[in-house]
Amino acid sequence: MIPLVLPATAEIPKREPVWEIEVGSRSDTCAAIGDNGTIYFGTYNGELFAVTPGGEVKWKHPVGDEVRSSPAIGVDGTIYFGSRDRHLYAVSPEGQRLWRFQTGWWVDSSPALAGDGSVIVGSWDKKLYCLGSDGAKRWEFQTGGPVTSSPGIGLDGTIYFGSHDGKLYALGPDGTEKWAYQTGGQITSSPAINGSECLYITSVDGSLYCLSLEGLLKWRLMTGGITQSSPVIGGDGTIYVGVNRELWAVTEDGRKRWSVRSDGFYRLTPCTDTSSFTYCACDYGYFWAISPAGKLNWQFRLSGRGDGSPALGRNEVLYISGQWTNFYALRAEAPLALSPWPKFRGNPANTGNAAGPGMASAGVP
Repeated sequence: MIPLVLPATAEIPKREPVWEIEVGSRSDTCAAIGDNGTIYFGTYNGELFAVTPGGEVKWKHPVGDEVRSSPAIGVDGTIYFGSRDRHLYAVSPEGQRLWRFQTGWWVDSSPALAGDGSVIVGSWDKKLYCLGSDGAKRWEFQTGGPVTSSPGIGLDGTIYFGSHDGKLYALGPDGTEKWAYQTGGQITSSPAINGSECLYITSVDGSLYCLSLEGLLKWRLMTGGITQSSPVIGGDGTIYVGVNRELWAVTEDGRKRWSVRSDGFYRLTPCTDTSSFTYCACDYGYFWAISPAGKLNWQFRLSGRGDGSPALGRNEVLYISGQWTNFYALRAEAPLALSPWPKFRGNPANTGNAAGPGMASAGVP
């Protein structure tokens, strides 16, 4: 199908925000949503924000440098996130620092939370770390390049993540390497785990890969895309991913279904809802809702380009940041899709765990 060009013109329906707040800084994290509806996100000013469902700032927790790591929420409400001050942090639901762990370089990778309370995160120092919920290091795994990919945890506890060395790694819960799959370029995106079936990952070699959970190639689709957009999975199994200036919908067997073109790059990860609408932003400064047929339904003009991957809760509200100072709540068409991996980090709490809260694969509504 010829890509659909989406000009930002007056005839395209516009959506008004439910609310918006100024945060005083750029933000490119994907918000995490707590059980009580509290929204957590980080900023380039080096702050973690906690915001009520009504758009009131509850608290801000300062750290030493930019926060590009999307926060994850543990079962006890603890919020975990990394910073470019080279630390991984744990903060209480009240905004009090519980601990911090120092790595050798920036922590842009978003933490994944295992069922035993472990916190797993990558660093630019070329390592993946596993910490206990108390912040004590359990193990580390050395790769051949920076780890900006955010790890995903499978139903059996296997940890999957990419590295700038071009490999997708699978580790056991104890940090032992199970296998590594070599792609043709750096892996800066994060894996989407399709339950017990397979996983999807992109590489800057311009390909979308489908691998078995044993590390065997099932199919490879040449997209030409080099952005860090990570794949997500719709309720019908469709895979959505940003490919340079296009958003692609891909069938389960690796065929391009449709694409939607923009004047800017889709660097971010989309999310999808139960009505198979897909939501995404591009760095041209627009946030879009796209129908299951690949047609534009509505648009929203962000403050500057879109920098953060959207979060969608069960309350049918989307949360997204602009490039500059604003953070927005927008009404979606439906709740988050009941699929194995419908958004960045897999679920509203951003745990990066296929058996985490809100995951269809875990049987959670």
